[in-house]
Parts: sequence; structure tokens; C-alpha cells
Amino acid sequence: MLERMKKHPIEDMVTVTFQVHRSNAELIMKYAQKLEGIEEYESRPWREVLGDVRPDQGLPSMILRGSRLKEELTQVQLAEKTGIPRRHLSEMENGKRSIGKETAKKLATALDCDYRLFL
Repeated sequence: MLERMKKHPIEDMVTVTFQVHRSNAELIMKYAQKLEGIEEYESRPWREVLGDVRPDQGLPSMILRGSRLKEELTQVQLAEKTGIPRRHLSEMENGKRSIGKETAKKLATALDCDYRLFL
């Protein structure tokens, strides 16, 4: 038997947007958190969160790895599609090698995304 969870499933959630007076905003946020069983509300920019996860890597490195995994490719398969040595791909994903414009264009073609993501 399924046990009732403290938080509601995400698919049953809806987004509600409305305007309130500035002085009431904090009160309404606290009420909404209490209603949904959220202990503490914290919003952080995604770039900051990614920096916490892999502080040794830059954003292009993380985007490259994520794009490759999204396409379900190994480094060897990506190397074959792009003509870039696998060792270089590994170094790029680990932030040890920068991704130049021409390399970014090859990667973007193979991963079906915009090359500017890697710069």
C-alpha cells in the first residue's frame, strides 16, 4: 500500500500568480509554504547551484557533459561524430581544456544545439 507523502506530487501542482501589496508578500509566502508543508523556501539561481555541484568546472564544461549525456552518447561515440579526439573531449568536460569556436561548432552539430552554449 502506498504511504501518504508529506509533499504533494508535482504533477498535481499548479502555478498561481497574483499581485499583492509589498507589505503582505512575506506573510503570503509563509502561508503558502505552511499549506504545502514546505519547511523553508529558498530560491537560488541555477548557475549558483551548478557551481556548488561541480565547483572545479566552468559552465561550458558542464553543458558539454550534459548535452552529451542527454543525447545518450559516450565520449567515444561523440569523438567519432565530431572528429575530436576522445582525450580532448574528456579534458573539455573536466574543465582542463577550453572549447574554441570551431570545436564548439562541431560539438553543436553533433549534439543538435547552439554552438554558443560551449563558449
